[in-house]
Amino acid sequence: MGASEENSGLFPIFILTMLALPLVPYTIMKLCRAASKKAKSIHCQCAIQVFEPFSILGLQPGASDSEIKKAYRRLSVQYHPDKNPDPDAHTYFVESIAKAYQALTDPISRENFEKYGHPDGRQGFQMGIALPQFLLNIEGASGGILLLWIVGVCILLPLVVAVVYLSKSSKYTGNNVMHQTLSAYYFCMKPSLAPSKVMDVLIKAAEYMEIPIRRSDEEPLRNLFMSVRTELNLDLKNIKQEQAKFWKQHPALVKTELLIQAHLTRQTTTLTPDLKNDCKRVIELAPRLIDELMKMAVIPRTAQGHGWLRPAVGVVELSQCIIQAVPLGARKATGGSSEGNAPFLQLPHFNEAVMKKIARKKVKNLQEFRDMKIEDRAELLSQIGGLSATEIQDVESVLDMMPSMAVEVTCGTEGEEGIQEGDIVTVQAWLTLKRANGLTHALPHAPYFPFHKEENWWFVLADQNSNNVWLSQKVSFMDEASAVIAASKAIEETMEGLGANAKETNKAVRDAVDKVKNGSRLVMGKFQAPAEGNYNLTCYLLCDSWLGCDRKTGVKVKVVKRTRAGTRGGVTEEGPLLEDGADEEEDIEAEEDEDYESEYSEDEEDDKQKTKKDNQGKAATSSSGSDSDEE
Repeated sequence: MGASEENSGLFPIFILTMLALPLVPYTIMKLCRAASKKAKSIHCQCAIQVFEPFSILGLQPGASDSEIKKAYRRLSVQYHPDKNPDPDAHTYFVESIAKAYQALTDPISRENFEKYGHPDGRQGFQMGIALPQFLLNIEGASGGILLLWIVGVCILLPLVVAVVYLSKSSKYTGNNVMHQTLSAYYFCMKPSLAPSKVMDVLIKAAEYMEIPIRRSDEEPLRNLFMSVRTELNLDLKNIKQEQAKFWKQHPALVKTELLIQAHLTRQTTTLTPDLKNDCKRVIELAPRLIDELMKMAVIPRTAQGHGWLRPAVGVVELSQCIIQAVPLGARKATGGSSEGNAPFLQLPHFNEAVMKKIARKKVKNLQEFRDMKIEDRAELLSQIGGLSATEIQDVESVLDMMPSMAVEVTCGTEGEEGIQEGDIVTVQAWLTLKRANGLTHALPHAPYFPFHKEENWWFVLADQNSNNVWLSQKVSFMDEASAVIAASKAIEETMEGLGANAKETNKAVRDAVDKVKNGSRLVMGKFQAPAEGNYNLTCYLLCDSWLGCDRKTGVKVKVVKRTRAGTRGGVTEEGPLLEDGADEEEDIEAEEDEDYESEYSEDEEDDKQKTKKDNQGKAATSSSGSDSDEE
């Protein structure tokens, strides 16, 4: 991917080279020809005649007034209309003789003629540019100016533009992220990277290294460090050593992490004006960098082409906290909530005191809070939380904006029943988004994020036990038109692969379009079936903008052993995640026992028949042996 981007950046250089190949020799040839011509003068061939009053009157320049009057009287006898009835003579007398006499006898007309070459005064204007004389010495066609034009405008200017463009494209990818940043993210990403450690990888972006480091920022940053110290995952037992270690890092890393923590803890108002500008820059770059960080987490890393689940979840959780300005420490599990108090902090007017009061009423998590009746929730917020009617209305408005997701996932091989080892498995998932306010595409409520941010989702199909991501895709509900086109094309290709006729294909496409218009999005992907076994996968829907809105569901995939006989088996089921791991293991063992009995039961029956019918037993044994060889 990176190679293709670099090659596309060299395309302007290729075009300029191809243009220069014929233009440069042609220009040199024309200049040489112009220099070889020995023309001494070039005469004007145009029909425009210069007005010369002395020539018209038949006088020499500098003639006296008496000579001018004598010449005028002599020509008047010859061309005056009273003496000569010819119309041409009349025209020549009025336009030439009379005008020439006036130009030489009238003081103003004569002055204009002497200054500007015409009795009526200035007739136009001339423009020129100051150029070195050597550029104009080439005779024939001003070849020096032509050379300057071609070299400057046609060669040098495009080359300057190309150099500027390539200098930027060599540093940045198509997503405006530095290549150096992608390299750092690729090598810093680890399969066991905990969500709390994702921050350490994010701040290593090359873009953050370009943020200015000022001496005047040292004291404000140290004060900020003391206020956010609890969020830095420092070992409190060795706090002095931890602090010293923290400040020994690169100054850009220290500054970036402290500014992000100031945003998460909503303490940006206490920063200096310079640090506020730096903080805005850091937060503005964060979504773009997090998107690339997510791609580095799910990019195939294993021999089976799988990414890593744990760091992927951590990246999305960090994105949620940055968009909603919620501390990472608030995500620690408390009571009956695995996400802690973080989801509540994205609601307006909520703080630690309000959440403690609500927790006394056994409201464990945000989903339970959303599932309450409006009247019960209003009573809880007013009587227990102490919120006013206006504040309660603000909370309800945000709850109406929060999305609820539903997912339908199917896995299978096109045109075949069941899944065998090595098959290309097609995953088809319909994601449906609902909001209480009825909207499908909407911007998230993020009052502390000062930039435009669209709501995006990540579809991740993964194996929790092995930490492997089998399939991932970014999904947006903002562009309905693009979603309709993508879903129509995917369904049409799928139906054609199944051998459906035109009527069935059109019906399936119409149904898909209706689903998209009703708030659903189609996700399709493929992966190669692994070795024989039962796989309990998990389908994650992770939102990069909201906390507490993620959804996950279980997907069971059974892969059978590949045989030459052509018999196929295997099922794919979708359902909620099993909370009891023992029950799940018993189901898997039962399925394995069934496979074991079906594979070897024929041989046991053949052994029993040997004691009764020797000939039939031998035939059955030979038949069973041939089948096993085929397998």
